[in-house]
Amino acid sequence: MSKTDEIRKAMVDAMKAKDKETKDALSLLLAALKNKAIDKRDALTEEEEVQVILKEIKQTKETLEMTPADRTDLIAETKKRIAVLETFAPKMMDANEIKSIIADVLKDLGIDTPEAKDKGRIMKELMPKVKGKADGKLVNEIVGSLMA
Repeated sequence: MSKTDEIRKAMVDAMKAKDKETKDALSLLLAALKNKAIDKRDALTEEEEVQVILKEIKQTKETLEMTPADRTDLIAETKKRIAVLETFAPKMMDANEIKSIIADVLKDLGIDTPEAKDKGRIMKELMPKVKGKADGKLVNEIVGSLMA
């Protein structure tokens, strides 16, 4: 069962449960998935579906950051939407898992003590290995903290 089918089924369940917020979040996610499929003019692969889900989560988090603090209604709605979207996203790697992959990349590149000039090479090797599995911001912070 594809992610799109899972989301569609969850949306139907939310409609039956009369959970409007969940249904709305899933409806927006389904629309984004359909638009991506239309742009591609073919069915989406599971990896492409995951990329769309992660993009929606990122955009929703950006919306949350830009929401004024006195708009508690919007903040609560946005947090609920993020929680719903995250149920369909893959489990993200934690800092320790990322550090172990960085150590492997450093070993492969033959770098003992990374310097700022090496960051581009490290990130070029590292990002394909963690794409869709780890937050890019977190990966960048960890690599930056290892620089001499």
